[in-house]
Amino acid sequence: MRFTQRGRRILIPLAFAGVAGLALTGCTGDIAAQDKEDIDCSPYEEYGTFENESVSIAGTIVDTEADLMTQTWQDFAACTGIEVNYQGSQEFETQIAVQAKAGNAPDIGIVPQPGLFNTLAEGGYLKPASQAVEDHVDEFWSEDWKTYGTYDGEFYAAPLMASVKGYIWYSPSEFEEKGYEIPKTLDELMELSETIAAEGDHKPWCAGMESGEASGWPGTDWIEDFVLRQAGPDVYDQWVAHEIPFNDPAIVKAFDSAAEYLKNPDMVNGGLGDVSTIISTAFGDAGLPILDGECSLHHQASFYEGFWPEGTTVAPDGDVYAFLMPPVSADAGQAVTGGGELVVAFTESDAVEAVRAYLSSDTWANKRVSLGGVISANSGLDPENAGSDILKDSVEILQNPDTVFRFDGSDLMPSAVGASSFWTGIIEWLNGKSSQDVADTIESSWPSS
Repeated sequence: MRFTQRGRRILIPLAFAGVAGLALTGCTGDIAAQDKEDIDCSPYEEYGTFENESVSIAGTIVDTEADLMTQTWQDFAACTGIEVNYQGSQEFETQIAVQAKAGNAPDIGIVPQPGLFNTLAEGGYLKPASQAVEDHVDEFWSEDWKTYGTYDGEFYAAPLMASVKGYIWYSPSEFEEKGYEIPKTLDELMELSETIAAEGDHKPWCAGMESGEASGWPGTDWIEDFVLRQAGPDVYDQWVAHEIPFNDPAIVKAFDSAAEYLKNPDMVNGGLGDVSTIISTAFGDAGLPILDGECSLHHQASFYEGFWPEGTTVAPDGDVYAFLMPPVSADAGQAVTGGGELVVAFTESDAVEAVRAYLSSDTWANKRVSLGGVISANSGLDPENAGSDILKDSVEILQNPDTVFRFDGSDLMPSAVGASSFWTGIIEWLNGKSSQDVADTIESSWPSS
């Protein structure tokens, strides 16, 4: 779940990591020359030793988050002798296929969405993963995650970091005071919302869709959550792959279900105005009325932790916390949407595969998560290394073998839909267009090839 202009990747380490400085490029060549006597190299012995080898990495991760990431391979570089150079750019997604076609791609790319991975694999630009990388993925990740790094039956890419969407933020003190229970099913979520609405002193929900050119993306998360929960993962997969049309009845039903909240004047927009204010309210501000008791619930991903004002306690007994949007039935099991990265290789070499094997290890996951602000679905990660309660909960959700995980749907769709007509369709829908009409319009925008 990457964030550029929209809510796919928020750089929350700025709020949690406490690390100063910027790093668009992280070069560990001088680190490899350090005295290794100061480093415990035992965790890195399996990767071998190299002399005068360098590996270049590129991705969308920039600024403080890039600085944190480069710290994670300093000891690895010193112990293996591999010089690791990282270049982060927000233009990575638009440029990497061009670079690969021209033969000047980096050795390794950190790809922020499966759609781009599939494009690169289809173009024949990627090198299959080594056995060491695949062994790590088989050991530390679910089959769902491995599938996202597989193309046409060939395994190419291990996952890296992860995020969880579908959280509903609330005030623990309000719930305790009023005797509200965390809903365990979608029906219970509606019953809770109706109870709050009937009390009459404030609206149950607050929401906001404004995000510049990407306005509307928070609404796509609502639709994706309902599709995954109501229709199930198989239909979700068919939807994002266009094996069923965008205006399939299951998708229209998801819009209608979201409309029971977002287009219902009894439900929104607490502390912000009427239904129409959802369109103009910045997504980062939309949940803040919870702190003033002007709404009770706000749907947003785990990264929203970084948007609460300084001094806000985010904890089960704090000022705010969050629970996942529940399933259809209590025995249905949890299904979540989210995001993450895939580590691909454009160059075939032992040094490149050593770096990729390290990045796919539990050693790397624990080292990076302990620096703050991010999580991983790596099952070897100790949740206690996560920097906050909500991130620890997210790790445990991802590590639960019964959790069904699916990438953010709009990230899996062609950009003409997932980063365009789906967003604008949400705005038209909130402006009064019916679920069926919006779904029909989005379906007509799907590229023909």
